[in-house]
Amino acid sequence: MSNAADVTDAQWKETVLDSETPVLVDFWAEWCQPCKAMSEPIDRLAAQFGDRLRVVKINIDENPKTPAEYGVMSIPTFLVVKGGKEVGLTRGVQPFDKLVELVEQHL
Repeated sequence: MSNAADVTDAQWKETVLDSETPVLVDFWAEWCQPCKAMSEPIDRLAAQFGDRLRVVKINIDENPKTPAEYGVMSIPTFLVVKGGKEVGLTRGVQPFDKLVELVEQHL
């Protein structure tokens, strides 16, 4: 079971933009092997930060509106949203410690 919640285009505003805690968003797709490689580190991140960070995943094939609005052209893309604003971004397979660095500065 994943520690990261799935989010849809319809849930984006309520779940991500209106969140009182910072949110790490994982843009992914079922067919994407690098995305699958990042699944375990993303779950670890969610477990490590607990209530201080919300971690969500959005399937770009099932939810094309949000990735288009944020200019997501390659996956995996990891977006940090705080106070409804994009505050951090990285793309591609990342070492776990780089993900920690990405989110820690926004907690």
